[in-house]
Amino acid sequence: MKRMILLSICLLSCLLSTGCGSTYTLKDGYYKAETSEYDHGWKEFVSVCIMEGRIVSVEYNAKNTAGFIKSWDIAYMRNMNPIAGTYPNYYTRNYGSQLMEKQSAGQIDAISGASSSAGKFKKLADAVLKQAEKGDTKIAVVEVGE
Repeated sequence: MKRMILLSICLLSCLLSTGCGSTYTLKDGYYKAETSEYDHGWKEFVSVCIMEGRIVSVEYNAKNTAGFIKSWDIAYMRNMNPIAGTYPNYYTRNYGSQLMEKQSAGQIDAISGASSSAGKFKKLADAVLKQAEKGDTKIAVVEVGE
């Protein structure tokens, strides 16, 4: 009985350490996906770095036509936080951390106040991981719609 419990614990540990059965076989490199159009003045993007078949860094953000990054916009944060209870610098980092932890786009938990961004992030993350699976370093352009 003890042996069976120990074997179960080992098996569970192996599953957890391999990303819970991630559906992707990723090729090392840098990959990016971005939305096809600007939405309310912002074009969202996700960039990942893959090393030894695993996501080791993620950047999720948005840029305006001048290239200014949304999470750097203090005025935007001050306006959004009291209304939505979150702001771009928080939710972009949170979604990126979840992707690195879970190694899968489908398991991202939405943050209240940023659920629209969660949907866009999942689509962008899925597209960038498909690029990484093929080893295709061209920027993936994603239609996200509302």
